[in-house]
Amino acid sequence: MIQIKVVNKGHQQLPAYATPQSAGMDLRANLDESVVLRPLERKLIKTGLFIALPEGYEAQVRPRSGLALKHGITVLNTPGTIDADYRGEIGVCLINLSQEDFVINDGERIAQLVIARHEQGDFELVEELDETERGAGGYGHTGVK
Repeated sequence: MIQIKVVNKGHQQLPAYATPQSAGMDLRANLDESVVLRPLERKLIKTGLFIALPEGYEAQVRPRSGLALKHGITVLNTPGTIDADYRGEIGVCLINLSQEDFVINDGERIAQLVIARHEQGDFELVEELDETERGAGGYGHTGVK
């Protein structure tokens, strides 16, 4: 487990893993008052958290499955990426894809935060790519069965 430095300028508890094998930690809304998210409306919800990730790591902000299934609430830019050199407040861009207003209350679990290693790539310009069995087969190329 890696150490992540965190500043909590909000009034919510720090994110924590719910079970020993959880991949994500719940992020909570840090609000002075409830926020109404109308159908098809999107808003940036603050968490009060600022983190410093080690080099070679990113944090991914992902939707919570319960909010998505029960209420149509999801993270618009999913997964949102927090780079290791970002030092601003973690915000969650939520969108309401349902037909009804949704109220976000202070302390509500609004997203998951997943910490992941990553590599950087260096593009090499070439004239053509090697052949594979799949080739250029893209969306839906394997059929529906």
